[in-house]
Amino acid sequence: MTAFDELSTWDDRALAKRLGWYRDVAENRFPARFRVARTVPLSLSPEDASEDALRDELDRLTPVFEERRRRIAESAEALGQAAAGPDLLDLCRALVWRMLAHCNFCEWDCRVDRTGGAKFGACKLAAQSRVSTYFHHLGEELVYRGRSGSGTIFFTSCNMRCAFCQNGDIAADKDNGTVVDARTLATMAWLLRMEGCHNINWVGGDPTIHLHAIVDAIWLLGGEFAMPSRRDLGAALPMKADPFRPGVAFPMDGYEGGYKGAFNAPMLWNSNFFMSEDAMKLLRILIDVWLPDFKFGPGRCAVTLSRTPRYWETVTRNLGLVEDWGGDATIRHLIMPNHVECCTFPVLDWIAENMPGVPVNIMDQYRPETCCDPSDEKYSKRYAGMARRPTPDEIQAAYRHAQERRVNYQTITHEKNTMGLFA
Repeated sequence: MTAFDELSTWDDRALAKRLGWYRDVAENRFPARFRVARTVPLSLSPEDASEDALRDELDRLTPVFEERRRRIAESAEALGQAAAGPDLLDLCRALVWRMLAHCNFCEWDCRVDRTGGAKFGACKLAAQSRVSTYFHHLGEELVYRGRSGSGTIFFTSCNMRCAFCQNGDIAADKDNGTVVDARTLATMAWLLRMEGCHNINWVGGDPTIHLHAIVDAIWLLGGEFAMPSRRDLGAALPMKADPFRPGVAFPMDGYEGGYKGAFNAPMLWNSNFFMSEDAMKLLRILIDVWLPDFKFGPGRCAVTLSRTPRYWETVTRNLGLVEDWGGDATIRHLIMPNHVECCTFPVLDWIAENMPGVPVNIMDQYRPETCCDPSDEKYSKRYAGMARRPTPDEIQAAYRHAQERRVNYQTITHEKNTMGLFA
C-alpha cells in the first residue's frame, strides 16, 4: 500500500491520469524532474556562456530532457548517472541569476537589476527573499495534502495587488518574514519531506518573484545536500509553524532509499501564474505539478480588483503552455461576489475549450478581506461590491456552468467546498 491508496480522490480516473507523474514522484517510483535534469549534460560552461547562449542551450536540451523523462514514465527506464560535467540543472541556476540582473520573472517585465537593489520594480524586491513560515499544510486539496500534508513554504511579497487578498499580511509587506538563503530553503524542503510531506509546495504571496532563490535551493537538493548541518537547522527551525519531528523518515522508502539513494520530492508551483514566458521555460525543467490560480475573466476585473494589466492574456498563455507540454496540473478558481458572469463563466469556458479534463477546484471560500472588509482600516468603498461572501445562487450557478461545459470539477471541488452546496 502506498501513501495515496486509501484516498478516494484517486478513484477519479481522469484526475489520476492527469496527475500520474506527480503521484509517481510523490511515492518515489519516479525521480523528480530536477533529478532528471542532473543527467542531461551541457555543451558549454554555464559560468562563461552568455545569457543568449544559455537560452539557446535550454531550448536545445529541453526536448532531450523531455524524451528522457518520457522514457522513465512510460517504461520505468532507469534514471541513469548524473552528467560528468555541467548539467541542465546547472544551466537553470546560471540562467535565473542572469535574469535577475534585468528581472523578467513575471509579465511586468520591469528589467530592473535586482542584484544591486538600487532600483525596484513592481514587486519592490532586491535579491533577498523572505519566508513567513513553512509547515505541513493540511488545508490543500486531498491530492496534495494526502495523509501527511503538503510541504508548504510561504514566501512574502507578491507581484499582484488583489484588494481581497487573504494573505495580505505577507503579500503586501515586502519586509514581512525572515530573510533566507538557498541553504535555509533547501533545509526547509528537506525537513518537510523527511517528515512525510507528499510534495514541496512553493507559494506566497507569490513564488515567481523569488524564482532565483527557489532554483538555488532545488539546485542544492539535486546535488551534494545530503543532510542539513546544525547551522542549517538553527536557521530554518524558527520559521517552522508545526513541531519538528526528528528522526522521521520518508513515508515510503526511507531517506536512504528515496529515489536511488537521493533526495526526491515533487516540486509544486502554487502561483497566480503571472509569470513571463522565459520563466515558464525554465520552470518546465523543475516543476512536477502546477497549481495555478485563475481568478479573473478577460475584461477589466483584474485591473480593477488587482491592479494587474494583461492578466487574461498572460495566464491563458501560461496555462496553454502547460497543456502543450503535457504537464500535471490542477486549476483553482475563486468564486467572487458579483463576478460570476464576468469572471467565473469565461474562466470555465476557457478551461473547457483549452484544457479538457484538467481537475478544477471551484472554490467557495471567498470572504472579504483587507480593502474589501468594512471592518478593516484599509477598507475602500470602491470595493463595496466585494464586501460580502458569494451567495448560494452564485455558487450553484458556477457549479451548473461547469457541469454544462463538462469541466472536471466535482471530485476536487466538492471535497473542499465549505458551504455544502452542489449543482
